[in-house]
Amino acid sequence: MGKFPNRDESLALLNEYNKEEHLIKHALSVEGVMKYFARLYNEDEEKWGIVGLLHDLDYGMYPDEHCSKVIEIMEEKKLDKDLIRAVVSHGYGLVCDVKPESNMEKVLYTVDELTGLISATAIMRPSKSVMDLELKSVKKKFKSKGFAEGVNREVIKNGAEMLGMNLDDVINNTILGMREVAEDIGLKGNL
Repeated sequence: MGKFPNRDESLALLNEYNKEEHLIKHALSVEGVMKYFARLYNEDEEKWGIVGLLHDLDYGMYPDEHCSKVIEIMEEKKLDKDLIRAVVSHGYGLVCDVKPESNMEKVLYTVDELTGLISATAIMRPSKSVMDLELKSVKKKFKSKGFAEGVNREVIKNGAEMLGMNLDDVINNTILGMREVAEDIGLKGNL
């Protein structure tokens, strides 16, 4: 059994391997949403948050080895095997074959792409904020194939199915989770 890092250790590790601000903000977004969902599931917020914070640990330096290089990095640091598995599982069907099994893994798989869509939607608003962002705005952008083309909508739909939640609930809870960290992720806007 390896070590499960605390938030300060995780943030230091994230910053060691990721130098671009947008990658850090994405990690903070996913962390916030994971913590929010952890409360919904009555799970360990800190643990879920760390998984969200570290999910793209290898992406900044090793984008072509995403979800495989992270295993090497985390094993070298003697980190917890469940943490490694959870982080890797978000690449299921895209860059790896580790299927999300726990609620924590399924949530990560689902919200990783969704936070990107919500961020892009918020930035387009006059307020530039998630604080006044509504479900209907995100759903409209979700349906628009030309908007945020890099966001894999199939992953979001598959994730919602894995969770047994309807897509509206997943989107709404993700918005609420992002609101809690709006200032940290630069999406408080002018509100």
